[in-house]
Amino acid sequence: MNQQVDKQFVSGISPGAGRAGAGGYPLQGNYFTPTGQRPRIAMIAAHYQIDFSEHYLADLMAERGIGFLGWNTRFRGYEWQFTLDQALIDIGSGVRWLKEEAGVDHVVLLGNSGGGSLMAAYHSQAIEPSVRPARDAAPAPGVEDLIPGDAYVSLAAHLGRPDVLTDWLDASVTDENDITATDPDLDLFNPQNGPPFSPEFLARYRAAQVERNHRITRWARAELERITALGCADQPFTVLRTWADPRMVDPTLEPSQRAAGRCYRGPTEAANKSGQGIGGQTTLRNWLNMWSLEESQCRAEPHLAKVTVPALVINPDGDTGVFPSDAARINDAIASTDKTRIDLPGDHYFLEPTGARDKVADEVAAWIKARFPEAS
Repeated sequence: MNQQVDKQFVSGISPGAGRAGAGGYPLQGNYFTPTGQRPRIAMIAAHYQIDFSEHYLADLMAERGIGFLGWNTRFRGYEWQFTLDQALIDIGSGVRWLKEEAGVDHVVLLGNSGGGSLMAAYHSQAIEPSVRPARDAAPAPGVEDLIPGDAYVSLAAHLGRPDVLTDWLDASVTDENDITATDPDLDLFNPQNGPPFSPEFLARYRAAQVERNHRITRWARAELERITALGCADQPFTVLRTWADPRMVDPTLEPSQRAAGRCYRGPTEAANKSGQGIGGQTTLRNWLNMWSLEESQCRAEPHLAKVTVPALVINPDGDTGVFPSDAARINDAIASTDKTRIDLPGDHYFLEPTGARDKVADEVAAWIKARFPEAS
Protein backbone atom coordinates (compact mmCIF):
# COMPACT_ATOMS: atom_id res chain seq x y z
CA MET A 1 0.00 0.00 0.00
CA ASN A 2 1.10 3.58 -0.68
CA GLN A 3 -0.54 5.14 2.37
CA GLN A 4 2.05 6.75 4.66
CA VAL A 5 1.76 6.23 8.41
CA ASP A 6 2.46 8.55 11.34
CA LYS A 7 3.50 7.29 14.77
CA GLN A 8 2.80 9.32 17.93
CA PHE A 9 4.33 8.40 21.27
CA VAL A 10 1.76 8.40 24.06
CA SER A 11 2.46 8.10 27.79
CA GLY A 12 0.80 8.93 31.06
CA ILE A 13 0.08 8.06 34.65
CA SER A 14 -2.65 5.79 35.93
CA PRO A 15 -4.61 5.74 39.20
CA GLY A 16 -2.24 4.32 41.77
CA ALA A 17 0.77 4.44 39.42
CA GLY A 18 2.54 7.76 39.11
CA ARG A 19 5.64 8.86 37.27
CA ALA A 20 8.79 7.04 38.34
CA GLY A 21 11.62 8.82 40.08
CA ALA A 22 13.83 8.29 37.04
CA GLY A 23 11.19 10.00 34.90
CA GLY A 24 9.36 7.20 33.15
CA TYR A 25 5.60 7.03 32.96
CA PRO A 26 3.86 3.75 33.84
CA LEU A 27 1.71 3.77 30.71
CA GLN A 28 3.42 3.99 27.35
CA GLY A 29 2.54 3.24 23.78
CA ASN A 30 2.41 4.45 20.20
CA TYR A 31 -0.57 5.64 18.20
CA PHE A 32 -0.42 4.83 14.49
CA THR A 33 -2.55 6.79 12.02
CA PRO A 34 -2.64 7.31 8.27
CA THR A 35 -0.67 10.47 7.49
CA GLY A 36 -2.88 13.53 7.26
CA GLN A 37 -5.95 11.74 8.59
CA ARG A 38 -7.76 11.60 11.94
CA PRO A 39 -9.41 8.17 12.07
CA ARG A 40 -12.82 7.83 13.66
CA ILE A 41 -12.21 4.13 14.32
CA ALA A 42 -9.18 2.79 16.19
CA MET A 43 -7.93 -0.44 17.69
CA ILE A 44 -6.13 -0.88 21.00
CA ALA A 45 -3.95 -3.85 21.87
CA ALA A 46 -2.38 -4.72 25.24
CA HIS A 47 -0.83 -7.78 26.87
CA TYR A 48 -0.12 -9.05 30.37
CA GLN A 49 3.55 -8.22 30.00
CA ILE A 50 4.71 -8.25 26.36
CA ASP A 51 5.51 -4.90 24.72
CA PHE A 52 2.71 -4.19 22.24
CA SER A 53 3.68 -0.55 21.59
CA GLU A 54 4.85 -1.44 18.07
CA HIS A 55 2.53 -4.35 17.38
CA TYR A 56 2.97 -5.99 14.01
CA LEU A 57 -0.52 -4.96 12.88
CA ALA A 58 -0.13 -1.30 13.85
CA ASP A 59 1.27 0.07 10.57
CA LEU A 60 -0.85 -2.30 8.51
CA MET A 61 -4.11 -1.16 10.09
CA ALA A 62 -3.14 2.50 9.81
CA GLU A 63 -2.41 1.96 6.11
CA ARG A 64 -6.00 0.76 5.82
CA GLY A 65 -7.42 3.86 7.48
CA ILE A 66 -7.85 2.51 11.03
CA GLY A 67 -5.99 4.00 13.97
CA PHE A 68 -4.00 1.65 16.18
CA LEU A 69 -2.84 2.25 19.75
CA GLY A 70 -0.20 -0.27 20.80
CA TRP A 71 -0.50 0.07 24.55
CA ASN A 72 1.53 -1.09 27.53
CA THR A 73 0.23 -1.25 31.08
CA ARG A 74 2.39 -0.69 34.15
CA PHE A 75 3.21 -4.42 34.02
CA ARG A 76 5.17 -4.41 30.76
CA GLY A 77 8.09 -6.72 31.56
CA TYR A 78 6.83 -7.22 35.11
CA GLU A 79 4.35 -10.07 34.81
CA TRP A 80 5.37 -11.41 38.21
CA GLN A 81 3.83 -8.25 39.74
CA PHE A 82 0.62 -8.40 37.70
CA THR A 83 -2.76 -7.69 39.23
CA LEU A 84 -5.81 -7.73 36.99
CA ASP A 85 -7.80 -4.78 38.30
CA GLN A 86 -4.81 -2.44 38.05
CA ALA A 87 -4.09 -3.59 34.49
CA LEU A 88 -7.71 -2.96 33.52
CA ILE A 89 -7.65 0.65 34.64
CA ASP A 90 -4.41 1.08 32.65
CA ILE A 91 -6.13 -0.24 29.53
CA GLY A 92 -9.05 2.05 30.35
CA SER A 93 -6.67 5.02 30.30
CA GLY A 94 -5.71 4.06 26.74
CA VAL A 95 -9.32 3.69 25.64
CA ARG A 96 -10.17 7.05 27.22
CA TRP A 97 -7.22 8.68 25.46
CA LEU A 98 -8.48 7.40 22.12
CA LYS A 99 -11.97 8.76 22.78
CA GLU A 100 -11.05 12.07 24.39
CA GLU A 101 -7.69 13.02 22.87
CA ALA A 102 -7.49 11.23 19.54
CA GLY A 103 -11.12 11.99 18.65
CA VAL A 104 -12.09 8.38 17.98
CA ASP A 105 -15.78 7.45 17.91
CA HIS A 106 -15.40 3.68 18.12
CA VAL A 107 -12.71 1.54 19.76
CA VAL A 108 -12.03 -2.05 18.72
CA LEU A 109 -10.37 -4.18 21.39
CA LEU A 110 -7.66 -6.43 19.93
CA GLY A 111 -7.03 -9.51 22.06
CA ASN A 112 -3.87 -10.97 20.56
CA SER A 113 -2.13 -14.04 21.96
CA GLY A 114 -2.14 -13.79 25.76
CA GLY A 115 -3.90 -10.45 25.40
CA GLY A 116 -7.07 -12.22 24.31
CA SER A 117 -8.24 -12.98 27.83
CA LEU A 118 -6.95 -9.64 29.13
CA MET A 119 -8.95 -7.57 26.65
CA ALA A 120 -12.00 -9.77 27.23
CA ALA A 121 -11.65 -9.09 30.96
CA TYR A 122 -11.45 -5.37 30.25
CA HIS A 123 -14.67 -5.35 28.26
CA SER A 124 -16.39 -7.62 30.77
CA GLN A 125 -15.47 -5.32 33.64
CA ALA A 126 -16.65 -2.26 31.70
CA ILE A 127 -20.03 -3.89 31.03
CA GLU A 128 -20.65 -5.62 34.36
CA PRO A 129 -18.02 -4.96 37.04
CA SER A 130 -17.07 -8.17 38.81
CA VAL A 131 -13.28 -8.27 39.06
CA ARG A 132 -12.05 -8.68 42.62
CA PRO A 133 -8.98 -6.85 43.92
CA ALA A 134 -5.85 -8.84 44.64
CA ARG A 135 -5.51 -10.49 48.04
CA ASP A 136 -5.20 -8.00 50.89
CA ALA A 137 -5.55 -5.07 48.49
CA ALA A 138 -8.14 -2.36 48.04
CA PRO A 139 -9.93 -2.17 44.67
CA ALA A 140 -7.99 -0.26 42.04
CA PRO A 141 -9.37 3.29 41.78
CA GLY A 142 -11.53 3.70 38.68
CA VAL A 143 -11.95 -0.02 38.01
CA GLU A 144 -15.73 0.37 37.95
CA ASP A 145 -15.63 3.34 35.57
CA LEU A 146 -14.26 1.85 32.35
CA ILE A 147 -15.36 2.61 28.79
CA PRO A 148 -16.43 -0.60 27.00
CA GLY A 149 -15.16 -1.52 23.58
CA ASP A 150 -17.34 -1.24 20.51
CA ALA A 151 -16.04 -4.50 19.01
CA TYR A 152 -13.70 -7.33 19.98
CA VAL A 153 -11.13 -9.17 17.87
CA SER A 154 -9.48 -12.37 19.09
CA LEU A 155 -6.25 -13.01 17.18
CA ALA A 156 -4.24 -16.20 17.81
CA ALA A 157 -5.48 -15.96 21.38
CA HIS A 158 -5.11 -18.24 24.36
CA LEU A 159 -7.93 -19.09 26.75
CA GLY A 160 -6.27 -17.35 29.67
CA ARG A 161 -3.11 -17.48 31.75
CA PRO A 162 -4.17 -20.41 33.97
CA ASP A 163 -5.55 -22.34 31.01
CA VAL A 164 -2.61 -22.03 28.67
CA LEU A 165 -0.08 -22.73 31.42
CA THR A 166 -1.98 -25.83 32.53
CA ASP A 167 -2.24 -27.08 28.94
CA TRP A 168 1.54 -26.71 28.65
CA LEU A 169 2.56 -28.01 32.09
CA ASP A 170 4.70 -31.13 32.14
CA ALA A 171 2.47 -33.55 34.02
CA SER A 172 5.38 -35.86 34.84
CA VAL A 173 7.11 -33.42 37.22
CA THR A 174 7.28 -35.00 40.67
CA ASP A 175 9.29 -32.34 42.54
CA GLU A 176 8.76 -28.63 41.88
CA ASN A 177 12.27 -27.91 43.13
CA ASP A 178 14.05 -30.43 40.89
CA ILE A 179 13.96 -29.92 37.13
CA THR A 180 15.02 -33.55 36.56
CA ALA A 181 12.41 -35.28 38.77
CA THR A 182 10.12 -37.23 36.42
CA ASP A 183 7.43 -39.91 36.54
CA PRO A 184 8.28 -42.09 33.51
CA ASP A 185 4.67 -43.26 33.18
CA LEU A 186 3.61 -39.66 32.51
CA ASP A 187 6.67 -38.55 30.57
CA LEU A 188 5.62 -37.04 27.25
CA PHE A 189 9.11 -37.63 25.90
CA ASN A 190 9.38 -41.26 26.94
CA PRO A 191 9.09 -43.23 23.67
CA GLN A 192 7.21 -45.99 25.49
CA ASN A 193 4.30 -43.56 25.91
CA GLY A 194 4.23 -42.33 22.31
CA PRO A 195 3.68 -40.58 20.04
CA PRO A 196 1.11 -41.38 18.99
CA PHE A 197 -0.43 -41.08 22.44
CA SER A 198 -3.28 -43.36 23.40
CA PRO A 199 -6.58 -41.91 24.67
CA GLU A 200 -5.86 -43.56 28.03
CA PHE A 201 -2.46 -41.87 28.33
CA LEU A 202 -3.88 -38.50 27.28
CA ALA A 203 -6.66 -38.71 29.85
CA ARG A 204 -4.17 -39.47 32.63
CA TYR A 205 -1.80 -36.79 31.38
CA ARG A 206 -4.43 -34.03 31.19
CA ALA A 207 -5.75 -34.93 34.65
CA ALA A 208 -2.21 -34.81 36.05
CA GLN A 209 -1.63 -31.39 34.49
CA VAL A 210 -4.71 -30.02 36.26
CA GLU A 211 -3.65 -31.65 39.51
CA ARG A 212 -0.19 -30.10 39.20
CA ASN A 213 -1.76 -26.66 38.92
CA HIS A 214 -3.94 -27.37 41.96
CA ARG A 215 -0.94 -28.76 43.86
CA ILE A 216 1.02 -25.55 43.33
CA THR A 217 -2.04 -23.54 44.38
CA ARG A 218 -2.40 -25.50 47.61
CA TRP A 219 1.27 -24.96 48.40
CA ALA A 220 1.12 -21.25 47.51
CA ARG A 221 -1.89 -20.67 49.78
CA ALA A 222 -0.27 -22.46 52.70
CA GLU A 223 3.10 -20.82 52.19
CA LEU A 224 1.56 -17.36 51.91
CA GLU A 225 -0.33 -17.92 55.14
CA ARG A 226 2.87 -19.09 56.84
CA ILE A 227 5.10 -16.21 55.77
CA THR A 228 2.52 -13.47 56.32
CA ALA A 229 2.04 -14.71 59.87
CA LEU A 230 5.77 -14.07 60.30
CA GLY A 231 5.57 -10.56 58.86
CA CYS A 232 6.67 -11.24 55.28
CA ALA A 233 4.61 -10.09 52.29
CA ASP A 234 5.44 -12.44 49.42
CA GLN A 235 7.97 -14.92 48.08
CA PRO A 236 9.25 -15.55 44.56
CA PHE A 237 9.46 -19.04 43.08
CA THR A 238 9.77 -20.68 39.71
CA VAL A 239 7.60 -23.15 37.80
CA LEU A 240 9.64 -25.73 35.90
CA ARG A 241 9.06 -27.50 32.58
CA THR A 242 6.18 -25.65 30.95
CA TRP A 243 6.53 -26.69 27.29
CA ALA A 244 4.80 -30.05 27.37
CA ASP A 245 1.43 -29.90 25.67
CA PRO A 246 0.91 -33.26 23.90
CA ARG A 247 -0.16 -31.33 20.80
CA MET A 248 3.37 -29.92 20.62
CA VAL A 249 4.71 -33.45 20.26
CA ASP A 250 2.03 -35.46 18.46
CA PRO A 251 0.86 -33.82 15.20
CA THR A 252 -2.06 -36.26 14.91
CA LEU A 253 -3.73 -34.44 17.82
CA GLU A 254 -5.78 -31.59 16.38
CA PRO A 255 -4.11 -31.76 12.97
CA SER A 256 -3.13 -28.41 11.46
CA GLN A 257 -0.37 -26.92 9.34
CA ARG A 258 1.94 -26.49 12.37
CA ALA A 259 5.44 -27.93 12.43
CA ALA A 260 5.59 -31.20 14.39
CA GLY A 261 7.61 -31.38 17.58
CA ARG A 262 7.97 -27.64 18.04
CA CYS A 263 6.74 -24.92 20.38
CA TYR A 264 7.33 -21.18 20.51
CA ARG A 265 10.87 -21.72 21.81
CA GLY A 266 11.87 -24.30 19.20
CA PRO A 267 12.09 -28.09 19.60
CA THR A 268 9.64 -29.01 22.34
CA GLU A 269 11.73 -31.37 24.46
CA ALA A 270 14.73 -29.02 24.52
CA ALA A 271 12.52 -26.04 25.39
CA ASN A 272 10.85 -28.00 28.16
CA LYS A 273 14.22 -28.68 29.78
CA SER A 274 15.62 -25.20 29.20
CA GLY A 275 14.50 -23.67 32.49
CA GLN A 276 12.68 -20.89 30.63
CA GLY A 277 8.96 -20.71 30.07
CA ILE A 278 5.70 -19.04 31.00
CA GLY A 279 5.15 -18.81 34.72
CA GLY A 280 8.86 -19.28 35.22
CA GLN A 281 9.12 -16.09 37.25
CA THR A 282 6.28 -15.78 39.72
CA THR A 283 5.48 -15.24 43.39
CA LEU A 284 2.98 -16.70 45.82
CA ARG A 285 0.55 -13.82 45.31
CA ASN A 286 1.16 -13.64 41.59
CA TRP A 287 0.49 -17.36 41.17
CA LEU A 288 -2.86 -17.01 42.92
CA ASN A 289 -3.72 -13.81 41.01
CA MET A 290 -2.68 -15.00 37.57
CA TRP A 291 -1.88 -18.67 37.12
CA SER A 292 -4.10 -20.65 39.49
CA LEU A 293 -7.03 -22.49 37.91
CA GLU A 294 -8.93 -22.11 41.17
CA GLU A 295 -8.29 -18.47 42.00
CA SER A 296 -7.19 -16.50 38.94
CA GLN A 297 -9.61 -14.15 37.19
CA CYS A 298 -7.41 -14.21 34.08
CA ARG A 299 -9.50 -16.89 32.36
CA ALA A 300 -11.18 -15.85 29.13
CA GLU A 301 -14.45 -17.78 29.03
CA PRO A 302 -16.28 -16.08 31.93
CA HIS A 303 -15.39 -12.69 30.46
CA LEU A 304 -16.23 -13.64 26.88
CA ALA A 305 -19.72 -14.50 28.09
CA LYS A 306 -20.25 -10.75 28.49
CA VAL A 307 -18.96 -9.82 25.03
CA THR A 308 -22.13 -8.94 23.12
CA VAL A 309 -20.53 -6.43 20.73
CA PRO A 310 -19.47 -7.60 17.24
CA ALA A 311 -16.64 -10.11 17.56
CA LEU A 312 -14.11 -11.66 15.19
CA VAL A 313 -12.02 -14.76 16.00
CA ILE A 314 -8.95 -15.41 13.85
CA ASN A 315 -7.10 -18.70 14.14
CA PRO A 316 -3.66 -19.21 12.51
CA ASP A 317 -3.51 -22.67 10.99
CA GLY A 318 0.21 -23.15 11.69
CA ASP A 319 0.31 -22.05 15.32
CA THR A 320 2.41 -24.28 17.60
CA GLY A 321 0.85 -23.01 20.84
CA VAL A 322 -2.75 -22.11 20.00
CA PHE A 323 -4.79 -24.92 18.52
CA PRO A 324 -8.09 -25.22 16.62
CA SER A 325 -10.03 -26.24 19.73
CA ASP A 326 -8.85 -23.07 21.51
CA ALA A 327 -10.32 -20.88 18.78
CA ALA A 328 -13.50 -22.96 18.85
CA ARG A 329 -13.89 -22.52 22.60
CA ILE A 330 -13.29 -18.79 22.36
CA ASN A 331 -15.83 -18.45 19.57
CA ASP A 332 -18.38 -20.54 21.48
CA ALA A 333 -17.89 -18.51 24.67
CA ILE A 334 -18.50 -15.14 23.01
CA ALA A 335 -22.09 -14.08 23.67
CA SER A 336 -22.47 -11.81 20.64
CA THR A 337 -24.96 -12.71 17.94
CA ASP A 338 -22.61 -11.01 15.47
CA LYS A 339 -19.49 -13.15 15.62
CA THR A 340 -17.26 -14.53 12.91
CA ARG A 341 -14.50 -17.12 13.02
CA ILE A 342 -11.94 -17.46 10.25
CA ASP A 343 -8.81 -19.59 9.86
CA LEU A 344 -5.85 -18.04 8.08
CA PRO A 345 -2.49 -19.40 7.00
CA GLY A 346 0.29 -18.49 9.38
CA ASP A 347 2.28 -19.20 12.50
CA HIS A 348 1.52 -17.57 15.85
CA TYR A 349 2.84 -14.16 14.75
CA PHE A 350 2.00 -14.60 11.06
CA LEU A 351 5.66 -14.29 10.15
CA GLU A 352 5.13 -17.09 7.64
CA PRO A 353 4.02 -17.54 4.91
CA THR A 354 4.91 -14.43 2.94
CA GLY A 355 2.07 -11.94 3.01
CA ALA A 356 0.33 -13.55 6.00
CA ARG A 357 0.22 -10.33 8.00
CA ASP A 358 -1.24 -8.37 5.11
CA LYS A 359 -3.93 -11.02 4.81
CA VAL A 360 -4.79 -10.64 8.49
CA ALA A 361 -4.93 -6.85 8.16
CA ASP A 362 -7.13 -7.10 5.09
CA GLU A 363 -9.58 -9.39 6.85
CA VAL A 364 -9.72 -7.30 10.03
CA ALA A 365 -10.09 -4.02 8.13
CA ALA A 366 -12.87 -5.41 5.93
CA TRP A 367 -14.69 -6.80 8.98
CA ILE A 368 -14.44 -3.48 10.84
CA LYS A 369 -15.55 -1.40 7.86
CA ALA A 370 -18.56 -3.64 7.28
CA ARG A 371 -19.74 -2.82 10.80
CA PHE A 372 -18.53 0.77 11.08
CA PRO A 373 -18.92 2.36 7.63
CA GLU A 374 -17.36 5.60 8.83
CA ALA A 375 -14.03 3.75 8.90
CA SER A 376 -14.13 3.44 5.11
